[in-house]
Formats: sequence, structure tokens, C-alpha cells
Amino acid sequence: MRADRLVSLVLLLRRHGRLSATALARELEVSTRTVLRDVEALSAAGVPVYAERGRHGGFALLPGFQTELTGLNHDEALALLVAGSRRGAQAFGLGAALASAMRKVVDALPEHYRSTAAGAARRLLIDPGTDLLARRQAVEEVPDAVVAQVRRAVFAGHKLRIHYAAAGQAPKWRTVDPIGLVTVREQGYLLATRSGEDRTYRLSRIRAAEELAEPAQRPDLVDLDRAWQERGTRFRAGADQVTALVRVHPACRKDLVDTALAVHAEETDADGWLRLEVAFQDSRHAEWALWQLSTGAEALTPPWLRTTLRDRATAIATRYGAPS
Repeated sequence: MRADRLVSLVLLLRRHGRLSATALARELEVSTRTVLRDVEALSAAGVPVYAERGRHGGFALLPGFQTELTGLNHDEALALLVAGSRRGAQAFGLGAALASAMRKVVDALPEHYRSTAAGAARRLLIDPGTDLLARRQAVEEVPDAVVAQVRRAVFAGHKLRIHYAAAGQAPKWRTVDPIGLVTVREQGYLLATRSGEDRTYRLSRIRAAEELAEPAQRPDLVDLDRAWQERGTRFRAGADQVTALVRVHPACRKDLVDTALAVHAEETDADGWLRLEVAFQDSRHAEWALWQLSTGAEALTPPWLRTTLRDRATAIATRYGAPS
């Protein structure tokens, strides 16, 4: 890992010309003391790194220095394969590898293309941290050590031991046969089997992981897209699913349909409102989805859903009816 970091340090200096120890430490995700040690190691190896003192000083390479240290390692190549989603790389613990790989790609470009590509890249922004309403996008944090063990077991085809905290339960150890990794809307999932049964684990709920030496019991070939669709179908058909009859204003139809699991029936009332039979994941999902639509929707059935929404609205009205 230190060799990769030294290569990244050289490439950063080649790209930016001069960088302070603090800036290098931030880019490489290490301490400034580590950067100083790395610079010393590069100098000892014959790489012409020199320091410039003063307010605008920093480290730089002698003009004209060239290096062939651009080969991608395994994680960097893998990061580029999932670079279509920068957040996907983050979800799989490959964020640092992606940054390192991109530095090597830029360094390998001819000088003319390098400057052109850098300029074009500044004109593109993919998946910013907030939307137009300044709402932050939820990103689940998974420790690098955990996701690295999971990743290795998936690629090597070995059994995996995980300390997993299911929703509402205390963490416990279990041994699984990993099949693949999936990221959906900033959330990472491990697809696996346990005792021959399909299992899906959210990466952020894995507290610790250990790759085992024993081979995993799994097919040699897998269609992850199909496996994910099949698991999603089974999940949506779970025992907790709620079906509701909802009257919705046409302007709110898309919001309702995008939130619901499925639409089983639809018709138009005499006043122009729509009447939809929709399925939700569970009672909390149904309550949340209809609450977001405010007066743009009305739950007709089941009765308990109407009661829940009425009680919630009454409590809100009472709270705001009193002086602050």
C-alpha cells in the first residue's frame, strides 16, 4: 500500500506542479508526518522532489521529470469498472482506489489531451451531495476494513463470517456464502446464501467481517441483475405488505406511484380525482407515503390507515394551535 501511495504522490505533483504537505496529506488521506516520510523515501530512491519554503511553498518535482509508474493495481482497475457511479465506488470501499486510479489515467494522457480532459471534467458534476432544495443525499458509512473483507470473500469465492445487526435486533455472528455486491441509491448490499437459502445483507449493518479459507457453496456464474430482481419481488410480497385504496389528485399521482411498490388497479372518479389500489412495503411505508402527499391524497381503506393519519394530523394541529 505504501508503494501505491508513493506513486500517487508523484502523480499528484506531476499534475499540480506544487502542493503543500497539508494538501498532499488531504489527497492521500494520511497525516502530514507520513507525507514528509514519503517525500524523504522518494528522494532517497532518486525521484527529484524538492521543497520550496515560504507562504506559497510546498513540494514539487524538477521540471521535465517523467515516470512510468502508471500501472493500475487490482483495486484501482476495479474502481474504474464501477466509476459510472462515484458513490458506488464509495459504497464498496473503493473511493480511495478510484481517486488513485484516476490520477494514473490522467497522467497517462498526452499533454494536450490531459489539459483538455481536465478542463472538460470541471464542466461536469455527477451525483452532488445535495439536491436543489439543499437536502443532503444519505450515504451509509461502512468501515474500510469490513468492506475489504467482504469484497475479498466475494471475489475469491470463500465463505464469509459476518457480525450482522438485523433491524431491531442485537448483532450476532453468522457464516454465509457470498454471491455478489449491489449498490442502490447510496446503499450497499451483500447478496449471499445461508444454509442454502437466499439472504440479502445491508453493508452498513455489518459490524465486522472475516474471510474464511473454506470455499463458498455457490454457482460459478451469476446474473446479479436477475438475482436482485427476484429477491426484490419476494421482499415486496412479504407478509407485512399493505394494500390500500387511495383517492389522489392527478397532480400527485406520479409521487404516489413512484413511492408505492405496485399499482393493482386505477380508475377516474366523476370529479377528476383518481382512485388507485396500491401496495406498500408495510404499515410505516403506507403512513409515510400518504402523509407526504398532504391533502393531495386520501386513504379510503384500510380503516386503520385512515385512523392513523387522522390521529397524526390531529396531534400536529393541537401542537401548533397553542401559542409558542
